[in-house]
Amino acid sequence: MRQTIIEQVIAREGGYSDNPADSGGKTRYGITEALARKHAYKGAMHELPRARAVEILAAEFWPASFDELLKLSPALVAELFDTAVNLGPAHAGRFLQRALNVLNRSETDYPDLKVDGIIGSGTVAAVAAFLKLRRGRGKTALLSAVNSLQGAYYIQLCERRKKDETHLFGWLCHRITL
Repeated sequence: MRQTIIEQVIAREGGYSDNPADSGGKTRYGITEALARKHAYKGAMHELPRARAVEILAAEFWPASFDELLKLSPALVAELFDTAVNLGPAHAGRFLQRALNVLNRSETDYPDLKVDGIIGSGTVAAVAAFLKLRRGRGKTALLSAVNSLQGAYYIQLCERRKKDETHLFGWLCHRITL
C-alpha cells in the first residue's frame, strides 16, 4: 500500500518543473532541488531518477506512524502523505490534530492533542479512538475535515501571496478530494 500511495503522489506531482511562480524552484516528481541535494543527489533535476524520488519521498514524508495509520484508514494516510509532500509534514500533522481536536466532542471521546504537527503515538491513538467510536462515517468526516483545512490553507496562502494564485486552481482540483 505504501508504494501505491507514493506512486500516486508522483503521478500527481508530474515530471520536471521550473515555474518561476513556484517557490520550490526546480522540481521533479515533487522533489525540490534543495531536497534532492540534501539527499546527496548531484545530477540535473530534470534527470532525477524516479526510483531515487521514491526513496527521497519515503525518507522525508513517510513517518513510521503512517504504517500504523494504514491499518486504520489507507485513504487518510494517502491524504496525509500527499499533504506532507505538497506543504510539508508539519502542516499535514497539524491539519489532522486540529480536526481530531474539534471532533472529540469536547474531550469526551479522547483528550485534546497538542497541535505540534508531529504524528506520533498520541495522534495515532486519537485516530483509532475516533474511528472506533464513529465507525464508517468517521473515516469520511475525518478526511473531509483534513481536506477542508488544507483547502482553507491554500486560499489563505493565495490571499497573502498573489504569485500563488496561479497554482490555486490545480491545488483545489488535484489536492482536495471530495
